[in-house]
Amino acid sequence: MHELSIAVQLLDSVLAAAAEHGARRVDEVVVEIGAMRLVVPEALQAAWEVAAEGTIAAAATLKVVEMALAGRCRACGRAFEPTIDSFVCPACGRADVEITGGNDILLTSVTCEREEG
Repeated sequence: MHELSIAVQLLDSVLAAAAEHGARRVDEVVVEIGAMRLVVPEALQAAWEVAAEGTIAAAATLKVVEMALAGRCRACGRAFEPTIDSFVCPACGRADVEITGGNDILLTSVTCEREEG
């Protein structure tokens, strides 16, 4: 389950950002995950809950935004949305694709409650 390693790395980034801003609690975390990463959102949610237990992010809501694949055919230049099981260009029929999107994991937002004063 690679979701646990993703959750741990995500938590490290969230806690670092929270500490930098003097947060006492993390309320919400938003992450964009590309389809190419083959992350199961429910498994990531469960892994997040385990990883965050006992931290200031323990009660945080994790919102996962799934991003579709995007590619450009190297043969004809057409931009299209390949699928995990098919990288065939709909224009020329070649399977020579440069992936241009949907291969990232991006922490896009952390909402925290800061210390008073």
